[in-house]
Amino acid sequence: MQKTYKLTRERRNSLEEELTYLKTVREKEVAEQIKEARSFGDLSENSEYDEAKNEQGRLYSRIGELEYILANSILIDEANIKTDEVATGCRVVIKDLDTGASEAYQIVGSQEANPAESRISDESPFGRALIGKRVGEEVQVKAPAFTLKYQILEIQR
Repeated sequence: MQKTYKLTRERRNSLEEELTYLKTVREKEVAEQIKEARSFGDLSENSEYDEAKNEQGRLYSRIGELEYILANSILIDEANIKTDEVATGCRVVIKDLDTGASEAYQIVGSQEANPAESRISDESPFGRALIGKRVGEEVQVKAPAFTLKYQILEIQR
């Protein structure tokens, strides 16, 4: 079964730009490295050639990965995000019921998740617990040693 990736327009554009760069600029650079390494002679003991070929493999792997993600992606239209319940693409303000601290998160697809920037994947345990909840509802997130309890204070686009 194919995995579907949920992407914002910004993330989709950045992946398309990276793919274009890899196919146009980087591919030529790696081809030049291979050509130069071949000029050093015997390929059986040529570490520069081996490294250039490894780099080519990594490059084609990343190109394939990007093409797969883009081909199997769904664009999150932020203009159509409803604010009556938590959904992918929205921002949510929650309150930790144990500490009383409030925090804001954006719920994003797995390709955009970055907890350091408060961008939580909709596939993570925390993201899954929030999806579908409404303002005022309590959310419980099971951690290995304990359960975290939150209340949803606000849902934004």
